[in-house]
Amino acid sequence: MSASSSTDLNLTLKIWRQPSAAAAGQFKTYELRGVSPDVSFLEMLDQLNEQLIAKGEEPVAFDHDCREGICGTCGVMINGQAHGPDNETTTCQLHMRRFQNGDLIVIEPWRANAFPVVRDLVVNRSAFDRIIQAGGYVSVNTGGAPDGNAIPVPRHQQEAAMDAAACIGCGACVASCKNASAMLFVSAKVSQMANLPQGLAERSQRVLGMVAQMDKEGFGGCSVTEECEAACPAGIKLTNIALMNREYMRAALTATE
Repeated sequence: MSASSSTDLNLTLKIWRQPSAAAAGQFKTYELRGVSPDVSFLEMLDQLNEQLIAKGEEPVAFDHDCREGICGTCGVMINGQAHGPDNETTTCQLHMRRFQNGDLIVIEPWRANAFPVVRDLVVNRSAFDRIIQAGGYVSVNTGGAPDGNAIPVPRHQQEAAMDAAACIGCGACVASCKNASAMLFVSAKVSQMANLPQGLAERSQRVLGMVAQMDKEGFGGCSVTEECEAACPAGIKLTNIALMNREYMRAALTATE
């Protein structure tokens, strides 16, 4: 390791440690010196783990994959904020230049009954997968790719669908909500399909199925505090929740036995 520069950070990290889902957890404090302001938050955790391993201690478990803000795998609460202090930024995109020398940084996992802690900062987000399986798809015949102009889609609908499709399913909306509501996530998946003609054939069963699965998973209700939108790294808007509510009311009123 190269010598520390004058701009490097010396930090105090207060991290949630929990060896397993069945075990009790607690915060543990670590001192980390010589952190470059140019590294990402996850690279800082890598540096901490190298230090712990060198001491013969157990490294901190945390989720990560692409480290490019695409996959939605990363996600922790940093000083009480989902993904940290930057807007529309995932944890892997957050850089240490956002912190000051001598800072205390509190790092903990998503807190929601539907996201049980697996170990340390890792939570089980398979509830999102089951919600998608309940209706977040379209049934189409396989075969050759259709002509792109075969089904005209108005530009405003196409843009709305693409904006909703930007959701990466990280769970920050749930973690930031005082009710642990998944409404922003579910509404993004419903809106993505509801704005396109390909999704209209199954629109009723989709929204009814996904909302029922959301409730079954134990997510809380939405009280429109707007924390979900503020925490979302993809910039998903609350207007999607309004659209989903309309879709749900339509489906519930027209459902047949």
